Amino acid sequence: MNKTIITMLSIIVIMIAVFTAIVIYKTNNKEEIDNIEFKIAEENILDDCTDEYEEIQEEMLQASTNQEKISPNCFITFKTSYKKCGHETNKYEKIDDNLVNKTEEELQKVYSDWKIEDFSDSNIVLSKDEEGYCDEHYLVQDKEGKVVIYKILEDGTKQKFQETEISTEYLAEADKVQIKEGIRVNGKQNLNQLIEDFE
Repeated sequence: MNKTIITMLSIIVIMIAVFTAIVIYKTNNKEEIDNIEFKIAEENILDDCTDEYEEIQEEMLQASTNQEKISPNCFITFKTSYKKCGHETNKYEKIDDNLVNKTEEELQKVYSDWKIEDFSDSNIVLSKDEEGYCDEHYLVQDKEGKVVIYKILEDGTKQKFQETEISTEYLAEADKVQIKEGIRVNGKQNLNQLIEDFE
């Protein structure tokens, strides 16, 4: 009987050992599975955070690119004030193709000696002060029955600028008297207006 009891006890011990080994193995395996699941969840969280971070970065980039930019249909005005004669000239131009899609800061770099007074996608106004004398002083006079335009130079002398086909004989009497003496005009716009009035 001793052999039978010893055999039974041995089988019981072996079964307990196998059962214990299975429990330990399953416990370790469950911990590994839990660790793997935790790592996967952590990676998903990181991915979600990374995606959110990238979305925020993209929104910030879009916000910065939403700055007003110059359109191809934009016009630019160059205002120059001349200290010596006290006049201001305005020159209007369509924007150069190389300035299209530039921001206000980029435009300022291109025109560093000008001040930006107004900036929009369709209209820009730049201004600056000059020490000298503007180049838009004119004298409109009668010469041999025709209206002639002279440019008044900085030293006060006159230089023929344009001879028109406008005959002075058809002008109003008051205009004839004025044009005989000479009419001083500042600025091309004012000059053009006066010539239109005579036509």
